[in-house]
Amino acid sequence: MTDDKIVELYWERSERAISETQNKYGKYCYSIAYNILKNHEDTSECVNDTYFKVWNSIPEARPNKLSAFLGRITRNTALNMCEVYSAKRRGGNEIDIALDELLECVSGETEGDNVEMMYLRDVLNSFIEKLGDESRNIFVCRYWYMYSSKEIAEKYDLTITKVDVALHRARKKLKDILIKEGLY
Repeated sequence: MTDDKIVELYWERSERAISETQNKYGKYCYSIAYNILKNHEDTSECVNDTYFKVWNSIPEARPNKLSAFLGRITRNTALNMCEVYSAKRRGGNEIDIALDELLECVSGETEGDNVEMMYLRDVLNSFIEKLGDESRNIFVCRYWYMYSSKEIAEKYDLTITKVDVALHRARKKLKDILIKEGLY
């Protein structure tokens, strides 16, 4: 079924929308959540929460790209779950490490108006588009899908050192761009 038809089912408030979403994007959402949560039960709960959130949000929002909309909701839901679990156990995990790496580039002060956040988003999108294919894949796998360096190395048949160096260089370039744009 096409994305437009699935979105139309949500607009019609048809429960079939959820089953069609699950059929088409279930594995995609599951992989995003699992890379963050690393637990099958939590991942299943997260994906179910994603479907619920999509059900509640689509009448107000009509997503241009359903896969990106689902991916963002899944990722944010998983990160929120991870934050709650981390607060309970206060141990470092891959998510904390990845986000700490990005804090080297972003000043950490995220309390700004929407215009500044939209500008930051545009700068980040432009930065990612300008990366070479390999660097872009590595960067997105690390900071969107929350893969470890080892997982990225295995996925792209690279050494862990090469992945780490590529990430370090990308963060340095990003930091330089953010400084130049007055966002750091």
